[in-house]
Amino acid sequence: MTETANLLLPLVQAAQAQKHVTVNEALAKLDGMAQLVIQSDTEFTPPVGVADGLVWAVASGAVNEWSGHEGELALSSNGGWVFVTPSLGWRA
Repeated sequence: MTETANLLLPLVQAAQAQKHVTVNEALAKLDGMAQLVIQSDTEFTPPVGVADGLVWAVASGAVNEWSGHEGELALSSNGGWVFVTPSLGWRA
């Protein structure tokens, strides 16, 4: 198993180099998904210069970094985006 069952957080593997990268990615996802607040569910263009930890629901017709991620949650992290597929029953 390489990720957790519910939030699909990456797991550290035995003898993995740079374990901090995996742990930091998992913590960033968890931080964004716990107490989930969605900034908007109508945006299809990624906003510029946003603070880490903010989340958008990617709308249909997404472009640029969000292209191909319609219906997913886009979490701003370290100047980029981490995408999470929400599960049935999640609330924001």
